[in-house]
Amino acid sequence: MGAQTAVKTVAGTELDLVTLGATQWINDLSNRGIFTTNTALVICSWNAWLVANTGLAADCAIGRSLFDLFPSIRDRGFDRYYREALGGESRILSESLHKYLIPIAIKGVAGGVEMSQSTRIGPIRSGDAIVGTVTAIDDVTERVVMERELRSRIAALDRARLIAEENSRLKDEFLATLSHEIRTPLNAVLGWTRILRTQQHLKSRDHALDVIERNAASQLRLIEDLLDTARVISGKLRLEVRTVRFEDVVQAAIEVVTPAATAKGIPITTSVDVLPTVQGDADRLQQVVWNLLSNAVKFTARGGHINVSAATAGDSVVLTVRDTGEGIDREFLPYVFDRFRQADASTSRRQGGLGLGLALVRQLVELHGGTVTADSAGIDTGTIFTVRLPAGQSESPPKAPWARDGAVTIRGLSVLVVEDDRDGRAMLVTILKNYGARVRAVASAASALRILAGQRFKPDVLLSDIGLSGTDGLALIEQIRGAASARMRRLPAIAVTAYANPEDRDRALRAGFQAHLPKPIDAQVLIQLIDQLRPRLSAAVKRRRQTARVAT
Repeated sequence: MGAQTAVKTVAGTELDLVTLGATQWINDLSNRGIFTTNTALVICSWNAWLVANTGLAADCAIGRSLFDLFPSIRDRGFDRYYREALGGESRILSESLHKYLIPIAIKGVAGGVEMSQSTRIGPIRSGDAIVGTVTAIDDVTERVVMERELRSRIAALDRARLIAEENSRLKDEFLATLSHEIRTPLNAVLGWTRILRTQQHLKSRDHALDVIERNAASQLRLIEDLLDTARVISGKLRLEVRTVRFEDVVQAAIEVVTPAATAKGIPITTSVDVLPTVQGDADRLQQVVWNLLSNAVKFTARGGHINVSAATAGDSVVLTVRDTGEGIDREFLPYVFDRFRQADASTSRRQGGLGLGLALVRQLVELHGGTVTADSAGIDTGTIFTVRLPAGQSESPPKAPWARDGAVTIRGLSVLVVEDDRDGRAMLVTILKNYGARVRAVASAASALRILAGQRFKPDVLLSDIGLSGTDGLALIEQIRGAASARMRRLPAIAVTAYANPEDRDRALRAGFQAHLPKPIDAQVLIQLIDQLRPRLSAAVKRRRQTARVAT
């Protein structure tokens, strides 16, 4: 047999049957590569594993110099291990340090990836004499792959742990900041309210009312930012897209921020070109500009300066807000638009806020198909925010069909208010009466239906909360729209509610309301909404007056 011949070549003598059987097993059945050499490092045996994995037949390997057959062994400096073996020493070549001894491509893997090997090189002894070397090669590729996968999983777990720890830290910072941002305006609101109650002739009464209103508005902005963030995360933020004059949006935002800037002695200069229109939600775009300007005012010291410019650049409308304020640390700049991230989250920080304003800016801009960037040379060097939005057509958008010139009034109109919160009900009554309306207010849907079914009070418009106890506002308007009386079916109705999500607005309109006004309400917005329904109201008033003349 070939194996027998090979063995005889090594020893030069006949082997006993036990030795021959062991050699045959090594040749045919071993799950590792084994070859031997004489002292001249000429290959004397080459087992079946090596034939199968190298593709080199035993007859082609036996009788050839090891270094001639595999010159990379000498090129990589591994020849010294064979010299040491001939000197009587054994060496182990680990995969982690040496990778492989003989280049063997892994079968079925493209790109000629080398087999990972663990190799042992040792002497062959005959009595006290060393007559050659033996090399045993183990394929450890599978083990190496498993170890790499294990290390990868461990690294992934470590990264996940670090991310979880960072998120936990950010959550703790956010909750601490949220508590601070809620309690601070509440302290002012409650404090000044109690002062007004206990000191009837307080000289600074107007100042107290200003403080209460300002801090209540601050809380409202905080809640709106939280709700907007939740809508963005859940994918429920919807845009009312229409053609928008962007210069009007910029100017409106500047007008809102100017009083705060003036109070700090910060002039705002503007350079706004005549711009093409953009397709977007005017309110959300104004929120973008307002957030950037408010951020600039917040972080610019008294005596600083803010510049706002808007121009056309190619097929984009570009807004730039530049301030001379605190600037942004270069290391923090990549995170400036991240939610809940603040450059200074310590208890000694000089500025308030939840770290949501700029995150909302980026999210709203991206929803409009645009981009926003921030740049700063570092602390105390000011900041530049740049917003790019795709430009639309150049012509002006059409005027809203309900837009009216002159003062808005609802004098002479009859309004039915349905609100189960006593304080909220009293406030609505006061607002409506101050604008000249006749008002009837009730706390339940059942009471409202009784009034509508009667003849003593015939409302021209209905204002109803949604979250009423018992029968809610949606069920109320559905009953009104399904009533036998044509007057009730045509009654204009506005939902005045704390359910402020877009889905809540859709439900209210589908149920039968003509408009949806989220709480807390602005008196002028409420009156304007009623005025927008004036074509319906005018017809209702005319019918009532005609009925009154016939009765007389």
